[in-house]
Amino acid sequence: MRPEITRRAFLKGSVIAACSIASTSSVARAAAAIKTGEPIATLIDISRCTGCEECVHACKEVNADKYPKPAKPFPKMYPKSVKVEDWSDKTDATERLTPYNWLYIQSATVDINGEKKELTIPRRCMHCTNPPCVKLCPWGASIQLDNGISRIDSDICLGGAKCQTVCPWLIPQRQTGVGLYLDILPAFAGNGVMYKCDRCYNRMARGEIPACIKICPENVQTIGPRDEILKQAHDLAASMNGYIYGEKENGGTNTFYVSPVPFDKLNESIEKGKGQPHLASVENSMATGDKLAMAMLVAPVAGVMGAAVRFYSMSKKRMIK
Repeated sequence: MRPEITRRAFLKGSVIAACSIASTSSVARAAAAIKTGEPIATLIDISRCTGCEECVHACKEVNADKYPKPAKPFPKMYPKSVKVEDWSDKTDATERLTPYNWLYIQSATVDINGEKKELTIPRRCMHCTNPPCVKLCPWGASIQLDNGISRIDSDICLGGAKCQTVCPWLIPQRQTGVGLYLDILPAFAGNGVMYKCDRCYNRMARGEIPACIKICPENVQTIGPRDEILKQAHDLAASMNGYIYGEKENGGTNTFYVSPVPFDKLNESIEKGKGQPHLASVENSMATGDKLAMAMLVAPVAGVMGAAVRFYSMSKKRMIK
């Protein structure tokens, strides 16, 4: 278990990474794109990652105020087959995605030019360009911002896990005992709130870059306008005779991984399971007629339900104040 990152270490790492990234002016271009609502993407150079987990701990530190604070004991659920998903006693876990850990490091041992090497891969939400989690959420709790970031509004999420079900990587994670379901239908509603990486959307709204990028001492990630970052991904892949993941997966994402080895080889080597997403090829899940039809049906209902839930949430906050 790595020690919790200190503010001094965070600032030190921030200076190192910021200086490195600023040399390419990607931060400035990303900030300009954010103001205009232009889609933002991130390039992750797997060959640079050392698996130090600085990004993991920085993510935890800056997003701590967004993490769930569940009420216990949890309401009994009906039917009894509905499982409690509780990570509140395991908030320090970093070996997978959880409601308290939105970024983690996968590792893969692969053969590169006849030599066995370990590659480490920062994993989080891919932020799809046409995200099924947003289009198919029945409550309108999953939102896509103009800059391409998808996030879950914890104030109105009822934890139904539709977002997780339709995500090709099963990214969103649920925490029981928190959210509006406790007030509306504690025994029958979604059983909590879903959580995932939101790309530090609040920091980006202030013209700052995500914490995981700012802290990285190896300059693993580059952020900027999507078209520009995609070109950089192709240039980088060409320079190392490498491969890109995220450009076409699920119809395209705003996260591009570049690797010196094929991603099917990486996928064979990484540990996969709950909270540990794969790196397999993914067809465009929203291209099928049933998903498109469902999205068309869900959209107006989600709008109405979302408005109702938001109104209830705001009313409750006013009453508390």
